[in-house]
Amino acid sequence: MINVSKIKKGIVLDHINEGQGYKLFSQLKLDEIEDVVVLLRNIPSRKMGKKDLIKIETDLLLDFTVLGLIDPDITVNIIENGEMVRKIKLQLPEKVTDIMKCKNPRCITNYEKVRHVEFTLSDPQKREYRCEYCDSPTSL
Repeated sequence: MINVSKIKKGIVLDHINEGQGYKLFSQLKLDEIEDVVVLLRNIPSRKMGKKDLIKIETDLLLDFTVLGLIDPDITVNIIENGEMVRKIKLQLPEKVTDIMKCKNPRCITNYEKVRHVEFTLSDPQKREYRCEYCDSPTSL
């Protein structure tokens, strides 16, 4: 049994698909935080088989778009005074800006400086988005 102490105030990212915890940790730049951050990998789970979990013991503005894009099955638990006060279920974002890069090598966004490239969700099952400039399918 894994024993990690409860946090008093902060955020717990739960139900992270196995193997995605480090990717999230990196994307959210949690290595730059001075406060306590714990990444647990391959935790046994009745519901998922195995899962990853991240505990962040600080107030932090999270980008829910990034979280939903990387793993829409994550549950975000807000903790105050050692108790969960709010639970947020994520989903795939409909639109994504400045996070993805177009996979089409001929897209203008890959050889000219184009700012604020927007991608629109086109196939939720495949987690596929379409580039606003070339309409090519792209996934993270």
